[in-house]
Amino acid sequence: MRELATGVWHWQARHPGWRESEPWDPNVSSYALDDGERLLVFDPIAPPEALFELAAERDTSVVLTAPWHERDMQSLVERLGVPVHAPRPDSAQDLMDKFGITAERAGDGSPDLVWLRAEAADHWRPYTADGPLPSGIEGFEGREPNDIVLWVESHRAVVSGDTLATSARASRSRRGGFAMV
Repeated sequence: MRELATGVWHWQARHPGWRESEPWDPNVSSYALDDGERLLVFDPIAPPEALFELAAERDTSVVLTAPWHERDMQSLVERLGVPVHAPRPDSAQDLMDKFGITAERAGDGSPDLVWLRAEAADHWRPYTADGPLPSGIEGFEGREPNDIVLWVESHRAVVSGDTLATSARASRSRRGGFAMV
């Protein structure tokens, strides 16, 4: 974990579901923004121990830019009891519309966030681009309605999951993005 700017933390880890056939790099990014009182952890994967230590001293929330970025959010919820702000997963109808599959194949919809929805629902704070999001965060619909680009005013930072990429090559070389403006 390295500090990119005061209170802006970044780390990467290999995605456990990555396969050679994937069009993206096996290492994915996570970020944390710390204002001294509140710690926001974005799309966490393999959270470093230093993050757990910092989270224990702050009002901490996990924020997912997309429901399929659940990665290691379960470990943060189980260890720290933090809320998870996450877009809703695709419904069966969403999957049928996106992929042209049958209702039978779509089943109950996306398997994203199953653990959170079934076993830790009291920690789930569903949101859309219109909110509700933690104070100081504004959402914008990305390439899909549940792939949200976030503006964090306190750090003048944009946090994006999969939406923002400068080219197909960039999206393959680094999954997930952050920018300070």
